[in-house]
Amino acid sequence: MRWWGVLNPSAGDAGDVRERVRGALASARVEADLWISESDDHLRAIVDEGLEAGAEGFIAIGGDGTVSLVADALLRRHPPEPPLLGVIPSGSGCDFIRVFGIAQDVEAAAQHLAGSETYLADAAVVEGAWGRRHFVNAADLGVIGATVKRAAGFPRRLGRMRYLTAFWTVLPFFGSTGVTISMERRTYEGRAIAIVLANGQFFGSGLNIAPKATLVDGVLDVQVFTGTRWSAIPIVPRVRRGLHLGHPSVTRFRSGKLRIDADRPWPIEVDGDYLGETPVDVTVLPRALRIKI
Repeated sequence: MRWWGVLNPSAGDAGDVRERVRGALASARVEADLWISESDDHLRAIVDEGLEAGAEGFIAIGGDGTVSLVADALLRRHPPEPPLLGVIPSGSGCDFIRVFGIAQDVEAAAQHLAGSETYLADAAVVEGAWGRRHFVNAADLGVIGATVKRAAGFPRRLGRMRYLTAFWTVLPFFGSTGVTISMERRTYEGRAIAIVLANGQFFGSGLNIAPKATLVDGVLDVQVFTGTRWSAIPIVPRVRRGLHLGHPSVTRFRSGKLRIDADRPWPIEVDGDYLGETPVDVTVLPRALRIKI
């Protein structure tokens, strides 16, 4: 089969990455057309062109944001069958593929594109006044959404440090607020500083945010962080190891459909991209994608 690859130019030097990917694909004996996107809209146009050209599979070359955007472009077309999506991580890396044991390395990831083994995975779609967006790994509201918004203004040369620096500059000024989460079987009302909606297990460069999440159960792992801004400090090390779920300021639910309202507009991000503010509606799309593993 022939692949249609989409490269995110913000994930390093686009020309150098493209040549490295070409070499890795040749070594794996995988044929692919490679395209460099210039913007989110251009990325969607590239995917549309691939669909019109009859591409059998698509490769997202970049981080979680690139994977999410390619998946969004594919799922916006309401395909009759789950589209095939491969991933080659570049730039700051890709947390989504950690659950499959795919290395954060161009050459090793390219080897996974050979053969026929795939994995049917859920996706999700979030909607607000700002629009509609599919995502594959995680959505975050509150202080994490504000962190991603702040990090977007930092130089990309900082790499992963952009988000860590942004988090510690946002946290001291981000207080908790009242939220309402209307789920399929229950409603949560209370104060929170952050809400995580996890489809995958990892985010934030390897943080094990959702150790009990799976990609095939038709629900999101919903975590509400109910403590104060300062309670986040001792929780962060626990999150890295996936040991935070027993903390008294973390409340966990599972739901395939939910609506989130907040007493004040709350920022939301998905897979590293800031979208806008609450209220939002979120729906899981069971087994919507075939991930090449």
